[in-house]
Amino acid sequence: MCCLLITNHIWSQQTYSLEECRSMGLEHNIRIKEASDNIRGAKQLQKEAFTKYFPKVSATGLGFNANKGLIEMTPAPETSLSMLKNGITGGITATQPIFMGGQIINNNKLAKVGMEVSKLKMQQSEKEVSLTTEKYYWQVVTLKEKLNTITLIEKFLSRLCQEVETAVNAGTTTRNDLLQVQLKRNDIISKKINLENGLALSKMVLAQYIGLNETSFEVKSGIQMDNVPFFPEELRRDHQASLLLTPEYHLLKKNVEANQLQSKLAIGKNLPAVAIGAGYMYDNLMDKDRSFGIAFATVSIPLSDWWEGSHAVKRQNINLKNAKIELTDNSELLIIKMQKAWIDLEDAYKQIIIAQKSIEQSTENLRLNEDYYKAGTSSMSDLLDAQSMFQQSKDKYVDVYAQFQIAKLEYLQATGQNPRTMK
Repeated sequence: MCCLLITNHIWSQQTYSLEECRSMGLEHNIRIKEASDNIRGAKQLQKEAFTKYFPKVSATGLGFNANKGLIEMTPAPETSLSMLKNGITGGITATQPIFMGGQIINNNKLAKVGMEVSKLKMQQSEKEVSLTTEKYYWQVVTLKEKLNTITLIEKFLSRLCQEVETAVNAGTTTRNDLLQVQLKRNDIISKKINLENGLALSKMVLAQYIGLNETSFEVKSGIQMDNVPFFPEELRRDHQASLLLTPEYHLLKKNVEANQLQSKLAIGKNLPAVAIGAGYMYDNLMDKDRSFGIAFATVSIPLSDWWEGSHAVKRQNINLKNAKIELTDNSELLIIKMQKAWIDLEDAYKQIIIAQKSIEQSTENLRLNEDYYKAGTSSMSDLLDAQSMFQQSKDKYVDVYAQFQIAKLEYLQATGQNPRTMK
């Protein structure tokens, strides 16, 4: 029954690939939800700005009852006249803006820019979530592989401990050798516990980031110790042309566009505003119902605001100039970032080649030292040192392999490529 329960528990563990983890992260991560809410907010702002094209309709009403008439006259001696002691008045008006200095048009354009900025920031959030998910994923994978290596070392030391103990009992070796193996095995067991705890914590972090409600899952490793991956030369792009594919570049352009519109709005606030309107009014002020229609036109010229407005226009022009400078400067930095990402990718691949050779050499070194020890031509310290170098070489390989995979994604993102093209 125990075996059956353990087997069922193993079968119930879901195994996720990197692409599955990335998809879950893009679906459930809080940053994606926040970016999506920002897009909906920008859409509402766009609709709000569109309403400014239509007439403004307002209704007003007033009723009053005074302790004496609002108008009192004495038309003749000993004669008084009091009027408007109480009354009711109200009406409804509709005002259509004809010319507002371009403020309505430019506000709508600005709202559209805000919508486009929100979408670009969503792309940035997707890139960030995708990269962070990949880092967490490979952290779990590397810890799993290191745990496999340390388990292999633990078995090797357990076997070696039995052999040395037999040799000590037979009097063919000293007890010091046995103590060295036992101490090394204790150290390995301690490191194994640390790795298991680190793996459990890394799974918790990954699960929380991608929206999983449980941590009893596995991830596909994808690390092949015997086969070095091919260098992805096909991913290299022209960095100047790739600049146009990145959301960061388009955000810089939208910043310039937004500041241009802000400059136009600052000018528009100092221009005359023209509107026409019509209304229907009703009053009962003399104990008599009366209603009438009215048509009107308004012209508003902000005379005293020109002084203040001139400074606002100059300030906004400075902001526009700075936005253009940022566009040029940050575009150059984005290209440098692409170049650095490619250099990091090449470096990570070279580290894989070196690490693979180290595994081959340390494996052979361990085999030779084990043979030499059995032949009595090598010490236990040399054998344990060879074992440590073997472990270090395997751990180094999984580390640089993970760095290589992350470096590929970073280059893809830096050059505006789709991560799904990455093998």
